[in-house]
Amino acid sequence: PTSRSGHRWRRRCRRGPDVTLALVVAGAVMVALTAYVLMGGADFGGGVWDLFASGPRKQQQRALIAEAIGPIWEANHVWLILVVVLLFVCFPPAFARISVALHIPLTLMLIGIVLRGSAFTFRTYDSQKDEVQRRWGLLFSWASLITPLLLGVSAGAVVTGNLPAAPPTGFMEGFVTPWLQPFPFAVGLLALALMAFLAAVYLAVEAFAGDLQDDFRARALLSGVAVFAAAMLTLALSRRGAPIVWEGLTSSWWAPFYHLTVGATALVAFWGLWARRARLARLAAVAQATLILWGWAAVQYPYLIPSDLTIENSAAPHVTLKLVFIALVAGLVLLVPSLFYLFRVFKGAPTERAS
Repeated sequence: PTSRSGHRWRRRCRRGPDVTLALVVAGAVMVALTAYVLMGGADFGGGVWDLFASGPRKQQQRALIAEAIGPIWEANHVWLILVVVLLFVCFPPAFARISVALHIPLTLMLIGIVLRGSAFTFRTYDSQKDEVQRRWGLLFSWASLITPLLLGVSAGAVVTGNLPAAPPTGFMEGFVTPWLQPFPFAVGLLALALMAFLAAVYLAVEAFAGDLQDDFRARALLSGVAVFAAAMLTLALSRRGAPIVWEGLTSSWWAPFYHLTVGATALVAFWGLWARRARLARLAAVAQATLILWGWAAVQYPYLIPSDLTIENSAAPHVTLKLVFIALVAGLVLLVPSLFYLFRVFKGAPTERAS
């Protein structure tokens, strides 16, 4: 953004947003996206660790991953569906531009989701012969690795402000150049590392104790370092690739507090892993991932797509927002208790597993 728009942005942050129905629905989109990363994203991370299972306990590692993912992996996609529906109904201009300019990575991401789920199911119920299991296992793992990368690439492309507003004059200019850049891929690496980190921390809790827990503690520490490296790379590339991100994370009044808080949650997560306080590490990892996502929302506010589509000027008519809000509240009354009961049944107190 220009310096003048940057000054307006900082004044807006100091004054605080005017709470409107469009802003509330946009907040619901972010809440759903956060839930998807914390739960569905961790499932993708589990697939990554399935690919890199190694050592004398690699079969036990894969069995633990399948046991952790199995009961809830389909339910987690309800959050992604909610994000898509809210964008489509409540912010149609933004949805149209994103779905057209980013249709290649988004389509590949959806294919990855389908392939991953299919491979996970077929691996469970198909023949248990080694070659059959290896085939489905590789498809499951690689789809789990590529899908979060593409999700991050798509998110990074949106915040660059390079999505064309007018119909493209050429294929490369309209459908490839907006996302085939260093900054979106850095965001993709950050998303992949973050989901792998969440999965490893969650699996350390699932393992409860013993050598199997140590395997995932080591993976969590390694992926935590990868999150830090990817975050630094993303910040460095944002100076030219996404100026609104650079300005927000370096010049805004809240940036120092934000970085200190994110750093503190990362240190608590690392200490919890090192001290075998897996539940504390899980809580800190969840807080860290949530802060990263909402930091992205803060630097992008009030834009849905920088630098012309804001939450307000791309919102549907008020009556549409009102009806969607009523449906959203009614749906959450049913959804949240159902998911709570699902987790209560399948994710109760862990029992000790043989190492």
